[in-house]
Amino acid sequence: MILFSFLFFTGLVAVLTYWLTRKDDHATSEGLFLGGRTLTFPLIAGSLLLTNLSTEQMVGLNGAAFTHGFAVMVWEVVAVIALVFMALFFLPRFLKSGVTTVPEFLEIRFDHQTQVITNVIFLVAYATILLPIILYTGATGLIGILDVQSMLGLESHAQTLWVIVWLVGIIGSMYALFGGLRTVAVSDVLNGIGLLAGGFMIAWFGLKALGGGDFTQGVGVMVNRNPGRFNSIGGPDSSVPFGTVFSGILLLNLFYWTSNQQIIQRTFGASSLAEGQKGVLLTGVLKLLGPLYLVIPGMIAFAMFAEEGVRADHAYGTLVNAVLPAALAGFFAAVMMGAILSSFNSALNSTCTLFSLGLYKSVFKHDASNASVVHSSKIFGWIMAIVAMTLAPLLDGQASIFSYLQKMNGIYFIPIFSVVLVGMLSRRVPPYAAKSALVAGFVVIACGYFIPPLATIVASMHEFHFLGLVFSYLVITMLVIGELRPLREPWQQEDVGAVDLTPWPHARTAGLALIAIVLTIYVVFADLSVMAG
Repeated sequence: MILFSFLFFTGLVAVLTYWLTRKDDHATSEGLFLGGRTLTFPLIAGSLLLTNLSTEQMVGLNGAAFTHGFAVMVWEVVAVIALVFMALFFLPRFLKSGVTTVPEFLEIRFDHQTQVITNVIFLVAYATILLPIILYTGATGLIGILDVQSMLGLESHAQTLWVIVWLVGIIGSMYALFGGLRTVAVSDVLNGIGLLAGGFMIAWFGLKALGGGDFTQGVGVMVNRNPGRFNSIGGPDSSVPFGTVFSGILLLNLFYWTSNQQIIQRTFGASSLAEGQKGVLLTGVLKLLGPLYLVIPGMIAFAMFAEEGVRADHAYGTLVNAVLPAALAGFFAAVMMGAILSSFNSALNSTCTLFSLGLYKSVFKHDASNASVVHSSKIFGWIMAIVAMTLAPLLDGQASIFSYLQKMNGIYFIPIFSVVLVGMLSRRVPPYAAKSALVAGFVVIACGYFIPPLATIVASMHEFHFLGLVFSYLVITMLVIGELRPLREPWQQEDVGAVDLTPWPHARTAGLALIAIVLTIYVVFADLSVMAG
């Protein structure tokens, strides 16, 4: 029954996606990478949410909640603040320049070399960090839910991991490389509906299981078995101490939702600024619900399995397998598969966009035709997919894959975000300041993580505070250079007329309301006594 329902729902999404996108333009770069600039706010919001809601979130964040408690919900609620900044500040500027990629914007603002450096940093990070982690966490989740090892008769967990990683990687590559951005966006929305429903089901059935069939009693059991762990404030021993909310955590979220090519590419395909803003802010509304299915199940798993020696990153799959009826377990495995595919094919589509438009056409072959650009993207995409599928199983054994992901993200998040932000705020900072910041930021953070004496110092201050210090240094340095050796003529951004830039009239009000809700959540669940511990 589990296998049948899994195959049925997986096939249903594939058929519906093909039917809805069969007439789309996949032969030109704009059609392939931006969906022809026709995306409306429901597609943008659905695609943004599910691209984020992959298994590094479902498995990783619930695993973090299993270990560190409710305070890890910071990754969800602070994201709402970042989305407000995206809608009100960053998106209008990106759409005004009509760009396809973030590096393309940096080329317009600074110069071609800045674009090339940023492209290379993105590609290295996606190949070695993002794509492998998506595949690894996805495979880990599926193995736990479906008991794939027994189903396939394989001898070890490691062997099963390799099989599932390659299976998911090949299917995801086909979505991204033969479909394009609108295909990705449509499959995102279809899977998103199932994933949200499934995520809430896990919390519902988990609490009922804790309460012996009574949901309300289950809530009480969960709270009682998580003493002191329902606190929005992270203590000194938490993976997210409260002070880091204002340094690394905020910066990582700001980059993720305003400058991360994998995420924001679908906003570049908005049919207008108003549609883009509505889509981004609707994503913020949906993110407020995130703790219900990305944190609470981890708390339930702690209440059920804390004394059984379950590993944090295995807790979510173990919970699903324990509480869901067989038919629903197959359905949830199918939407989990959709979530994996969604994040993987979105990241791969963005990787292809960065290579084909950012390097192939602008560096290697300036006169490349549309057909040549699309062909190059598909070849490069398969190469990147194979690299990711090879690296993913090697991640097995990490204490917390979510913490590892956030740590590694800082290597490229911080330098790129600092340059994007300064580029938008200052009209006088010259190109060499941006290039220096990109290289210096990447090198300094990598050295701080991997050179033992420096890593010891970073660990003593918490790595998120370290990221905040590096960000401040990069921004201040660029601004000082802009004062001492500014551009001769201030940069002026031109409106290329790609889309209608009339803003949504209620964007500012909606943004302020979302920020107020975030602050309220913190106040309601705050227990400041942990900060004295």
